[in-house]
Amino acid sequence: MVSVASANHVPPCSLACLIFCHVLAHNTVMTSASVLRAACPPALCDCGRDALLGEPSSAQARVLLLTKPEEARLLQRLEAITSLEDLHHMQRRLFEQLGIRLTVQPGASEVRSMRGFEICVAEQPGLCRKTRQSIPAAVRRGLQRTPEIAYRILDEHDLFGL
Repeated sequence: MVSVASANHVPPCSLACLIFCHVLAHNTVMTSASVLRAACPPALCDCGRDALLGEPSSAQARVLLLTKPEEARLLQRLEAITSLEDLHHMQRRLFEQLGIRLTVQPGASEVRSMRGFEICVAEQPGLCRKTRQSIPAAVRRGLQRTPEIAYRILDEHDLFGL
């Protein structure tokens, strides 16, 4: 950062460029090809990635920052959930960082296994169909690995709401 004392010796154009670059680096979504998700095959995906690239300042464009390696780390993390609080924390972080809404609740009918839970990822531009399917599958594997979380979810959504 340029200090006030040294700002007097910097030409105005350079100072403006420094401030602009600092603001740009901290307030907008990066759009370089190296940090954005690779394009999907056009016939297989309906994510709308190209439409989001047209307006990179959109808040919805942050989902494009979920690259394949980051998605793999996310799926591993979702499979390794250890408690209901951990699951809620992951839901909050998914929304805060990527804008992804993940809901986990008991299904409309009786829950006899982990397949009885409704685990949904809301559709949004830029989020691939494959990712929308793999996130709930990873959560379901995490629930199977730690069934106490499933019991706590059922307790949260019990008949009386206690």
